[in-house]
Amino acid sequence: MTTNKAEIYMEDIELTGHEERTLTKPKWYRSTFYNALILGICNFLAPGIWGAMNSLGAGGEEKPYLVNGANALTFCLMVVTCIFSSVFVKAIGIKWTLIVGTLGYAPYAAGLYANNRFGTEWFVLFGAALCGMSAGFFWMAEAAIALSYPEPYNQGRFLGFWLSFRLGGQVLGGAVNLGLNADRNEAGKVSYIVYLIFIALQALGPFAGLLLNKPSQVQRTDGHPVQLEIVDSVASELKATAKLFLSRRFLPIVPLIAQAVYTEAVMFTFESLWLTVRARALGSFLSGVVAIISGNLLGLFLDQSKIRLKIRVRRAFLTILTLQGAWWIWAAILVTDFHETKPTYDWIDPGFGKVFALFLFWVIGFQLNYMFLYFVVGHLASSEAEVVRIAGLLRGTESAVQAVSYGLNSVPIIAEVGGVYLNFGLWGLALIPGWLVIREIGTTLGDQKVIRESEGHDD
Repeated sequence: MTTNKAEIYMEDIELTGHEERTLTKPKWYRSTFYNALILGICNFLAPGIWGAMNSLGAGGEEKPYLVNGANALTFCLMVVTCIFSSVFVKAIGIKWTLIVGTLGYAPYAAGLYANNRFGTEWFVLFGAALCGMSAGFFWMAEAAIALSYPEPYNQGRFLGFWLSFRLGGQVLGGAVNLGLNADRNEAGKVSYIVYLIFIALQALGPFAGLLLNKPSQVQRTDGHPVQLEIVDSVASELKATAKLFLSRRFLPIVPLIAQAVYTEAVMFTFESLWLTVRARALGSFLSGVVAIISGNLLGLFLDQSKIRLKIRVRRAFLTILTLQGAWWIWAAILVTDFHETKPTYDWIDPGFGKVFALFLFWVIGFQLNYMFLYFVVGHLASSEAEVVRIAGLLRGTESAVQAVSYGLNSVPIIAEVGGVYLNFGLWGLALIPGWLVIREIGTTLGDQKVIRESEGHDD
């Protein structure tokens, strides 16, 4: 059995799915944990800092409409790059696709800086366009890496650890902004100094990507080599991607993806409209912390191999979607009232808790949904090439939904109340088709990650 030159240190045979494994000791700089760390740092420096800006509410601006429109442009372009991302992987490989994907984030932050300090609007849209043209490649590449690099019994923990870095950006953004704006108990925009810090951090993204191992260099504790490449022609690859999107494995979970990611624009717009600057900063900081904890707890649960896969997936689905429904009821009641009263809450005001707690729960729910979707699609791909395709489709679908979400939330009436109502409806539409796919994982579909890696290893 191939061990990627890793030293066998334990003949400990454990049961995972229907397969036995021999554990091996990898070199630390080739291990899946090392690669999760580097991938997490890249995530922190690119979409993590992007999320930090948006977690301040409307990119830290006083009103959300221009930034929501710019974000809609970003996600529209990301749909295109996600669709063609597997072709890009074929040309330059997964590592360089990830690196190219980091290049557009700093211009996005620069656009927000120019608008915040000088009132320049065109640069916001220009930066958003550059971000969209590169970020689709980044999103697909990091998803494919996160689904292919870890061992099956470490999949959930890898996802939780990696996605914690995205929230780390949000925590950092909230902490910096809170320190600079702690005395501002009114609505408004954040200090322009915050953006200078963000630009510097995002410029480091490509250099962090250079530290990632190529798939052939990764050493896993189960000895399986990582095979993450595209060998088909461009036309065949695009045809296979379209076929996968329309398949009964992927198409029914599109509403599930939609209800999860539509929430981002809704919750950050809600924050910018109804909370003061310092309350928004506190929300960005605390919500990131609690979401990191909840996401890693979900990852630990999903890796509990003593519990059958179908039970883990079903319990997670029912818990996450039930909580999400409760939060939409809560939100619908609040925004219906706020549309009439037009309040602005600071942490010293009566009623602040009901608004702030909802935002915290929304961010927790977004993280749980996000992690769960990765785990699900990782158990739907039947080959390593299909991992790249399904990662591109997942991120492309996310981008399309978020383009619509941010676009609609640039309209005042949608920003105030309509977004919550629409997202509540998406949640309801997702339940049945989502369940039809979830119930097959661990049963008729088996454990696809174990199966495809076993077949590839035997070959």
